[in-house]
Amino acid sequence: MIVCIAEKPSVARDIARILGATVSHDGYMEGNGYQVTWTYGHLCTLKEPHDYSPWWKSWNLETLPMIPERFGIKLINNTGYEKQFQTIQRLMQAADGIVNCGDAGQEGELIQRWVMQKAQPHCPVKRLWISSMTDEAIREGFANLKPQDDYQSLYEAGLCRAIGDWLLGMNATRLYTIKYRQMQRQVLSIGRVQTPTLAMIVNRQLEIKNFKPEQYWVLSTVYRDTLFTLKQTEKEDEDSEKSSKGRITSEEEGRKAFEMIKDREFEVTGIAKKNGSEAPPRLFDLTSLQVECNKKYSFSADETLKYIQSLYEKKFTTYPRVDTTYLSDDIYPKCPKILQGLVPYAPLIQPLMGTKLKKSKKVFDSSKVTDHHAIIPTGTNPANGDMTLNEKKVYDLIARRFIAVFYPDCKFATTTVTGKVDTAPTLADGKKGKDKIEFRATGKQILEQGWRDVFAWGHATRQPVADEDGKKGEEEKLLPDFQKGERGPHTPTLSEKWTQPPKPYTEATLLRAMETAGKTVTDEELRDALKENGIGRPSTRAAIIETLFKRDYIRKERKSLIATDTGIDLIGIIREDLLKSAELTGQWEKKLREIEAHKYDARQFIFELKQMVWQIVQEVKSDTSNRRIGSTVVPQNPGEQTA
Repeated sequence: MIVCIAEKPSVARDIARILGATVSHDGYMEGNGYQVTWTYGHLCTLKEPHDYSPWWKSWNLETLPMIPERFGIKLINNTGYEKQFQTIQRLMQAADGIVNCGDAGQEGELIQRWVMQKAQPHCPVKRLWISSMTDEAIREGFANLKPQDDYQSLYEAGLCRAIGDWLLGMNATRLYTIKYRQMQRQVLSIGRVQTPTLAMIVNRQLEIKNFKPEQYWVLSTVYRDTLFTLKQTEKEDEDSEKSSKGRITSEEEGRKAFEMIKDREFEVTGIAKKNGSEAPPRLFDLTSLQVECNKKYSFSADETLKYIQSLYEKKFTTYPRVDTTYLSDDIYPKCPKILQGLVPYAPLIQPLMGTKLKKSKKVFDSSKVTDHHAIIPTGTNPANGDMTLNEKKVYDLIARRFIAVFYPDCKFATTTVTGKVDTAPTLADGKKGKDKIEFRATGKQILEQGWRDVFAWGHATRQPVADEDGKKGEEEKLLPDFQKGERGPHTPTLSEKWTQPPKPYTEATLLRAMETAGKTVTDEELRDALKENGIGRPSTRAAIIETLFKRDYIRKERKSLIATDTGIDLIGIIREDLLKSAELTGQWEKKLREIEAHKYDARQFIFELKQMVWQIVQEVKSDTSNRRIGSTVVPQNPGEQTA
């Protein structure tokens, strides 16, 4: 008998139906030589401190650091879990073979491996590895089962992550709680990813608080109903980092310039037209989907993850917990069939049918895909299934992105008009002096909508596509037909302005900051390069943000994430950069990815973690200050720790 173990009952039912295991039993289904059972997500967890030593039950500085010689696992204390595990254990110990049908990712591998370690079967194990839950994908997956050993490095990376979270979370939480709490039962939660994420929010908030606005003036003018702004100098153009973009820092200088041009004619000095093209937006990985849903619908990262996980389990979209925006080349031949399944989008699909689909390297690149490709529709007709309203919104974003990558690029024309106002008096010979103030106006005209038609279809008005930071695309405006050398009256304006502080993080911008270890990056290719050093995984970042809310370290004001007094005090009291630096934590995350790719030794990673924990404990113990953090928050389970 072959035992198949899935991560959820709903997934097990789909697999059992495909395999012909149609007879229901308590905790499993059977038939056609298969027994299909399931977990409920995590059935097992790492042992708690008191499971290793009675000395580690009480919270005491003298017992720190807690570093077990060998980590062990145990069943989660839950009657339903224990009953299901007994069923799993009985089936596995009598099995001729086992198929691991857990979610095809690091966490799914860890969940199932721990259950199998606890059940101790004595038969070969195969791995089902699929990217969608369609019947076709399940059948194809069972026809191409992989040896369990092929995924050993994936398991080791997941195990190192869990051990790292235990070592740092358990020790640092007890350490800081005992050393710095103000009242009994107060818990100061510290985590390997949680704390640097909080530090990013706190540091941004302190930047805003300490920001000193600087006054400046902007000189502009209106000529033929067109706004011209002060042109940057050549030096400013060369060094955009230091550019003031034509700002005037002195009111006296601004008024002087205004007086010099107000009664003089404006002259058009140049007209430059340049055609360009814009490729479709990238396909979604989990983070970019969470970013888009937060910007467009104000969904939290956690809500978006739940919606896309449900769409995956309902067979409408592919595996969601991914960190790539590319498809492997073997997906390309399947795309026409996927498109044909998107029946509600037939008006958008029809222009693509009967022609060879575009194959862009920005979409199809096997070298950029490891375990899973970008999130796309499966081709299951969305009209035939049960979706909630919010799931439909998420699905619509995914479907349109997928359709758009096969559309032509958007073609546009950019027109830049430069002008000047002479400021020197006319000389005796009738010639003008050399002094002048230059202005510039830019207009953008869409020549061919291309992929933009996909996002305009079905909407009453077409909205500019927002960039990755949530800013709207440059407003499309047509300029009048100017002629070089033309002259005429104009209306100048001198406006007083103040520099603005950085904006508070939203969930969208925080997710991007976690992805790039705190670096502000708008270029997609550079962001891809920094992903290796991001903190957390796409599948865990939503939970980290939710943990900060639960710990009362942050709160939400409209879309902005605001650190509470407790969160600010906690980051202020932490001196160890290893605990709160997003960049350093990102380096540890990179090592976890290298373990998964057979490029780094798991034992070395654990050794370095133990050294780091030992160092942190000694430094905090030696702190002779009498600092304290006030808080009224007491978690229901003070022993609980997270990343």
